[in-house]
Amino acid sequence: MEEGNSREANVMGKENTLKKEEHNYNDNEKLIKSVQEGNKEALNKIIENNLPLVSAISRKFLNRGYEYDDIFQIGCMGLVKAVNNFNSEYKVKFSTYAVPMIMGEIKRFLRDDGIIKVSRSVKSTARQLHYDREKLVKKLNREPTIEELSEFSGIDKEEIIMATESTTSMQYLYDVVHQDDGSPVLLIDKLSEPYSEDSEVIDKIVLKQIIKNLDKKSKQIIMLRYFKDKTQTQVASMLGISQVQVSRIEKRILKAIREKLTK
Repeated sequence: MEEGNSREANVMGKENTLKKEEHNYNDNEKLIKSVQEGNKEALNKIIENNLPLVSAISRKFLNRGYEYDDIFQIGCMGLVKAVNNFNSEYKVKFSTYAVPMIMGEIKRFLRDDGIIKVSRSVKSTARQLHYDREKLVKKLNREPTIEELSEFSGIDKEEIIMATESTTSMQYLYDVVHQDDGSPVLLIDKLSEPYSEDSEVIDKIVLKQIIKNLDKKSKQIIMLRYFKDKTQTQVASMLGISQVQVSRIEKRILKAIREKLTK
Protein backbone atom coordinates (compact mmCIF):
# COMPACT_ATOMS: atom_id res chain seq x y z
CA MET A 1 0.00 0.00 0.00
CA GLU A 2 2.82 2.37 0.93
CA GLU A 3 4.54 1.65 -2.39
CA GLY A 4 1.33 2.50 -4.27
CA ASN A 5 0.90 5.74 -2.31
CA SER A 6 4.53 6.63 -2.99
CA ARG A 7 4.05 6.06 -6.73
CA GLU A 8 0.92 8.22 -6.73
CA ALA A 9 2.72 10.98 -4.81
CA ASN A 10 5.60 10.84 -7.28
CA VAL A 11 3.22 11.16 -10.22
CA MET A 12 1.29 13.99 -8.59
CA GLY A 13 4.54 15.83 -7.96
CA LYS A 14 5.47 15.62 -11.62
CA GLU A 15 1.95 16.65 -12.60
CA ASN A 16 2.23 19.78 -10.45
CA THR A 17 5.60 20.59 -12.00
CA LEU A 18 4.12 20.31 -15.49
CA LYS A 19 1.18 22.51 -14.53
CA LYS A 20 3.47 25.21 -13.15
CA GLU A 21 5.42 25.42 -16.39
CA GLU A 22 4.14 27.56 -19.23
CA HIS A 23 2.87 25.67 -22.25
CA ASN A 24 1.65 27.60 -25.29
CA TYR A 25 -0.62 25.32 -27.32
CA ASN A 26 -1.30 28.10 -29.83
CA ASP A 27 2.13 27.50 -31.37
CA ASN A 28 1.43 23.84 -32.18
CA GLU A 29 0.55 24.19 -35.86
CA LYS A 30 3.46 26.54 -36.60
CA LEU A 31 5.92 24.28 -34.78
CA ILE A 32 4.58 21.17 -36.54
CA LYS A 33 5.26 22.76 -39.91
CA SER A 34 8.84 23.49 -38.83
CA VAL A 35 9.30 19.93 -37.55
CA GLN A 36 8.08 18.45 -40.81
CA GLU A 37 10.63 20.66 -42.59
CA GLY A 38 13.41 19.11 -40.49
CA ASN A 39 13.73 21.56 -37.60
CA LYS A 40 14.85 19.47 -34.58
CA GLU A 41 14.64 22.42 -32.21
CA ALA A 42 10.97 22.83 -33.11
CA LEU A 43 10.40 19.13 -32.31
CA ASN A 44 11.86 19.59 -28.83
CA LYS A 45 9.69 22.66 -28.32
CA ILE A 46 6.42 21.04 -29.38
CA ILE A 47 7.12 18.00 -27.20
CA GLU A 48 7.76 20.32 -24.27
CA ASN A 49 4.55 22.24 -25.01
CA ASN A 50 2.45 19.07 -25.01
CA LEU A 51 3.95 17.28 -21.99
CA PRO A 52 0.82 17.96 -19.87
CA LEU A 53 -1.29 16.18 -22.51
CA VAL A 54 1.01 13.13 -22.54
CA SER A 55 1.10 13.15 -18.74
CA ALA A 56 -2.69 13.22 -18.40
CA ILE A 57 -3.07 10.28 -20.79
CA SER A 58 -0.25 8.33 -19.12
CA ARG A 59 -2.02 8.57 -15.76
CA LYS A 60 -4.91 6.55 -17.19
CA PHE A 61 -2.59 3.55 -17.52
CA LEU A 62 -1.21 3.43 -13.98
CA ASN A 63 -1.43 0.17 -11.99
CA ARG A 64 -0.69 -1.94 -15.07
CA GLY A 65 2.66 -3.19 -13.75
CA TYR A 66 4.84 -0.41 -15.15
CA GLU A 67 6.17 2.79 -13.64
CA TYR A 68 4.62 6.09 -14.67
CA ASP A 69 7.90 7.25 -16.26
CA ASP A 70 7.96 4.23 -18.60
CA ILE A 71 4.40 4.82 -19.76
CA PHE A 72 5.11 8.54 -20.11
CA GLN A 73 8.10 7.87 -22.41
CA ILE A 74 5.99 5.62 -24.63
CA GLY A 75 3.33 8.33 -24.73
CA CYS A 76 5.97 10.80 -25.93
CA MET A 77 6.75 8.43 -28.80
CA GLY A 78 3.09 8.55 -29.76
CA LEU A 79 3.24 12.35 -29.59
CA VAL A 80 6.19 12.40 -32.01
CA LYS A 81 4.27 10.16 -34.44
CA ALA A 82 1.32 12.53 -34.20
CA VAL A 83 3.59 15.49 -34.99
CA ASN A 84 5.16 13.76 -37.99
CA ASN A 85 1.81 12.72 -39.48
CA PHE A 86 -0.44 15.65 -38.62
CA ASN A 87 -1.98 17.53 -41.53
CA SER A 88 -3.75 20.87 -41.18
CA GLU A 89 -6.26 19.63 -43.77
CA TYR A 90 -7.71 17.34 -41.08
CA LYS A 91 -9.53 20.46 -39.81
CA VAL A 92 -9.05 19.48 -36.17
CA LYS A 93 -6.86 20.81 -33.39
CA PHE A 94 -3.55 19.02 -33.02
CA SER A 95 -4.42 17.89 -29.49
CA THR A 96 -7.61 16.23 -30.79
CA TYR A 97 -5.54 14.31 -33.34
CA ALA A 98 -2.74 13.51 -30.88
CA VAL A 99 -4.84 11.99 -28.07
CA PRO A 100 -5.78 8.71 -29.83
CA MET A 101 -2.26 8.48 -31.30
CA ILE A 102 -0.69 8.68 -27.83
CA MET A 103 -3.22 6.25 -26.36
CA GLY A 104 -2.71 3.83 -29.24
CA GLU A 105 1.06 3.84 -28.78
CA ILE A 106 0.72 3.08 -25.06
CA LYS A 107 -1.87 0.34 -25.64
CA ARG A 108 0.32 -1.30 -28.28
CA PHE A 109 3.22 -1.29 -25.86
CA LEU A 110 1.15 -2.80 -23.06
CA ARG A 111 -0.22 -5.46 -25.37
CA ASP A 112 3.07 -6.38 -27.03
CA ASP A 113 5.06 -6.32 -23.80
CA GLY A 114 2.54 -8.54 -22.04
CA ILE A 115 1.72 -6.10 -19.26
CA ILE A 116 -1.95 -6.86 -19.74
CA LYS A 117 -1.41 -10.43 -18.63
CA VAL A 118 -3.68 -12.33 -20.96
CA SER A 119 -2.33 -15.49 -22.57
CA ARG A 120 -2.51 -15.94 -26.32
CA SER A 121 -5.02 -18.77 -25.91
CA VAL A 122 -7.31 -16.55 -23.84
CA LYS A 123 -6.95 -13.73 -26.38
CA SER A 124 -7.82 -16.19 -29.16
CA THR A 125 -10.88 -17.36 -27.23
CA ALA A 126 -11.95 -13.78 -26.59
CA ARG A 127 -11.64 -12.97 -30.28
CA GLN A 128 -13.81 -15.97 -31.25
CA LEU A 129 -16.37 -15.07 -28.58
CA HIS A 130 -16.52 -11.52 -29.89
CA TYR A 131 -17.46 -12.67 -33.39
CA ASP A 132 -19.86 -15.36 -32.11
CA ARG A 133 -21.57 -12.86 -29.83
CA GLU A 134 -22.08 -10.48 -32.78
CA LYS A 135 -23.69 -13.30 -34.78
CA LEU A 136 -26.02 -14.19 -31.91
CA VAL A 137 -27.03 -10.57 -31.34
CA LYS A 138 -28.12 -10.37 -34.99
CA LYS A 139 -29.94 -13.70 -34.73
CA LEU A 140 -31.68 -13.08 -31.38
CA ASN A 141 -31.99 -9.28 -31.56
CA ARG A 142 -30.63 -9.11 -28.01
CA GLU A 143 -27.53 -9.88 -25.98
CA PRO A 144 -27.03 -13.67 -25.70
CA THR A 145 -26.75 -15.37 -22.32
CA ILE A 146 -23.57 -17.20 -21.34
CA GLU A 147 -25.42 -20.49 -21.84
CA GLU A 148 -26.47 -19.52 -25.37
CA LEU A 149 -22.99 -18.28 -26.23
CA SER A 150 -21.48 -21.49 -24.87
CA GLU A 151 -23.80 -23.67 -26.93
CA PHE A 152 -23.25 -21.61 -30.08
CA SER A 153 -19.45 -21.41 -29.81
CA GLY A 154 -18.77 -24.81 -28.28
CA ILE A 155 -16.74 -23.17 -25.51
CA ASP A 156 -17.29 -24.08 -21.84
CA LYS A 157 -19.11 -21.49 -19.73
CA GLU A 158 -16.22 -21.31 -17.28
CA GLU A 159 -13.80 -20.58 -20.13
CA ILE A 160 -16.14 -17.89 -21.47
CA ILE A 161 -16.28 -16.19 -18.08
CA MET A 162 -12.50 -16.34 -17.69
CA ALA A 163 -11.86 -14.93 -21.17
CA THR A 164 -14.43 -12.17 -20.64
CA GLU A 165 -13.04 -11.11 -17.28
CA SER A 166 -9.43 -11.30 -18.48
CA THR A 167 -10.05 -9.06 -21.47
CA THR A 168 -12.47 -6.53 -19.99
CA SER A 169 -9.77 -3.87 -19.83
CA MET A 170 -9.02 -4.48 -23.51
CA GLN A 171 -12.63 -4.37 -24.71
CA TYR A 172 -12.14 -0.98 -26.38
CA LEU A 173 -9.55 -2.57 -28.65
CA TYR A 174 -12.21 -4.95 -29.95
CA ASP A 175 -14.47 -2.20 -31.30
CA VAL A 176 -15.33 -2.70 -34.98
CA VAL A 177 -13.85 0.23 -36.89
CA HIS A 178 -15.06 -0.75 -40.36
CA GLN A 179 -16.19 -3.63 -42.55
CA ASP A 180 -13.76 -5.21 -45.00
CA ASP A 181 -15.58 -7.15 -47.74
CA GLY A 182 -18.37 -7.88 -45.27
CA SER A 183 -16.02 -9.01 -42.48
CA PRO A 184 -15.64 -6.79 -39.40
CA VAL A 185 -12.19 -5.29 -38.83
CA LEU A 186 -11.34 -4.65 -35.18
CA LEU A 187 -9.36 -1.74 -33.81
CA ILE A 188 -6.83 -4.18 -32.32
CA ASP A 189 -6.22 -5.53 -35.83
CA LYS A 190 -5.53 -2.04 -37.16
CA LEU A 191 -3.26 -1.08 -34.27
CA SER A 192 -1.15 -4.20 -34.74
CA GLU A 193 -0.47 -3.35 -38.38
CA PRO A 194 2.69 -1.42 -39.32
CA TYR A 195 2.02 2.29 -38.79
CA SER A 196 0.92 4.21 -41.85
CA GLU A 197 -0.26 7.69 -42.65
CA ASP A 198 -3.83 6.44 -43.13
CA SER A 199 -5.81 8.53 -40.63
CA GLU A 200 -9.08 6.61 -41.05
CA VAL A 201 -8.88 4.81 -37.70
CA ILE A 202 -7.81 7.97 -35.86
CA ASP A 203 -10.63 9.98 -37.41
CA LYS A 204 -13.17 7.37 -36.35
CA ILE A 205 -11.89 7.23 -32.77
CA VAL A 206 -12.14 11.01 -32.48
CA LEU A 207 -15.60 10.95 -34.08
CA LYS A 208 -16.79 8.28 -31.66
CA GLN A 209 -15.75 10.43 -28.70
CA ILE A 210 -17.88 13.30 -29.98
CA ILE A 211 -21.13 11.60 -31.05
CA LYS A 212 -21.98 10.58 -27.49
CA ASN A 213 -23.90 13.85 -27.04
CA LEU A 214 -25.93 13.66 -30.27
CA ASP A 215 -29.68 12.96 -30.29
CA LYS A 216 -30.81 9.38 -30.95
CA LYS A 217 -31.51 9.67 -34.70
CA SER A 218 -28.33 11.65 -35.40
CA LYS A 219 -26.28 9.12 -33.47
CA GLN A 220 -27.88 6.23 -35.40
CA ILE A 221 -27.09 7.85 -38.74
CA ILE A 222 -23.45 8.54 -37.90
CA MET A 223 -22.92 5.09 -36.39
CA LEU A 224 -24.47 3.36 -39.41
CA ARG A 225 -22.66 5.51 -41.96
CA TYR A 226 -19.19 5.73 -40.43
CA PHE A 227 -18.86 2.71 -38.15
CA LYS A 228 -21.03 0.15 -39.97
CA ASP A 229 -20.18 1.42 -43.47
CA LYS A 230 -23.82 1.57 -44.60
CA THR A 231 -24.81 3.60 -47.65
CA GLN A 232 -27.25 6.50 -47.33
CA THR A 233 -29.86 4.38 -49.12
CA GLN A 234 -29.37 1.51 -46.66
CA VAL A 235 -29.59 3.88 -43.69
CA ALA A 236 -32.76 5.43 -45.08
CA SER A 237 -34.36 2.00 -45.42
CA MET A 238 -33.33 0.98 -41.90
CA LEU A 239 -34.64 4.18 -40.29
CA GLY A 240 -37.76 4.55 -42.41
CA ILE A 241 -36.84 7.91 -43.93
CA SER A 242 -35.77 9.06 -47.40
CA GLN A 243 -32.22 9.09 -48.71
CA VAL A 244 -32.49 12.86 -49.13
CA GLN A 245 -33.34 13.22 -45.44
CA VAL A 246 -30.36 11.07 -44.47
CA SER A 247 -28.06 13.20 -46.63
CA ARG A 248 -29.43 16.44 -45.16
CA ILE A 249 -29.17 15.22 -41.56
CA GLU A 250 -25.68 13.82 -42.13
CA LYS A 251 -24.40 17.11 -43.54
CA ARG A 252 -25.88 19.03 -40.61
CA ILE A 253 -24.30 16.65 -38.07
CA LEU A 254 -20.87 16.71 -39.71
CA LYS A 255 -20.93 20.50 -39.87
CA ALA A 256 -21.75 20.68 -36.16
CA ILE A 257 -19.02 18.14 -35.32
CA ARG A 258 -16.46 20.01 -37.43
CA GLU A 259 -17.31 23.27 -35.67
CA LYS A 260 -16.93 21.57 -32.28
CA LEU A 261 -13.56 20.11 -33.24
CA THR A 262 -12.15 23.40 -34.47
CA LYS A 263 -13.25 25.53 -31.52
